[in-house]
Amino acid sequence: MRFAVSYSPAYHGMDPQTLVGYARDAEEAGFEAIYLPEHIALYPGAAIGEMPIPPALESPDPLDTLAFVAAATSRILLGTGVLLLPYHHPVVLAKRLATIDVLSRGRMRLLTVGIGTLPGEARATGVDFATRGRRADEAIDVLRLLWGGGEEGVSHHGEFFDFAELTCYPKPYGVRHLPIHIGGSSRAAARRAGSRGDGWFPGGLIAPDERRAQLDLARAEAAEAGRDPAALEYTRWASVDVTPERVEALAAEGVTQLVVGATAEDPAGRRKQLNALAARFSLAA
Repeated sequence: MRFAVSYSPAYHGMDPQTLVGYARDAEEAGFEAIYLPEHIALYPGAAIGEMPIPPALESPDPLDTLAFVAAATSRILLGTGVLLLPYHHPVVLAKRLATIDVLSRGRMRLLTVGIGTLPGEARATGVDFATRGRRADEAIDVLRLLWGGGEEGVSHHGEFFDFAELTCYPKPYGVRHLPIHIGGSSRAAARRAGSRGDGWFPGGLIAPDERRAQLDLARAEAAEAGRDPAALEYTRWASVDVTPERVEALAAEGVTQLVVGATAEDPAGRRKQLNALAARFSLAA
């Protein structure tokens, strides 16, 4: 089992020293990666289900923030949980992601994308909320097309994006394509993970039977697309106090990575929580 940490600007704040200290503490403890969330734009009345989202919630750009983290660390991988893909133009995004990957020497490797749940966010970016799933599917294809293309350029004529003979440099560091994981708690997200994703990162509020059904669906979609279902990474959220017994049970379900967030109010307390988990699972060994 691999372990990563999440950093919540809404909870931990946006003080640069706090952010860098958290990332360095996680790196030193042996965690593999750090994840940042995204909201493009918020507004009064925004809510996920019945949970309201404060309009003044700290929501920095995750890629800019991860680039800042990369400059202050040396090993920890960079992840998004999740980047709202329909609200980014893939031609611009391909360049941004590859640039971070090159400058970090290959650490932009846990990109997780989702389609968003806030209609107002879609309106703010000029995206039809009803088509955001199809738009995300096409954007994934465009990202890989641009990363894999050579000096002769590549062309794409789709429902949402259209271009001819484009080149996109720099390329990701030492690989043809950056991994793209799919986030989301719906069956549509599970299908997308199987048909297009390198991994699946569902949310936490799913009933066990439904979670198993979605994982089976993701693997079936992968097989139908001619992809190896066993190669699909499976990431889950966990408590920073997660026990060895719980980790063993998750591994038996096929989980390959757990993402935890330190919950203490002060940096020293968060460092203690991360170090305790690291010691419990010998992460620095």
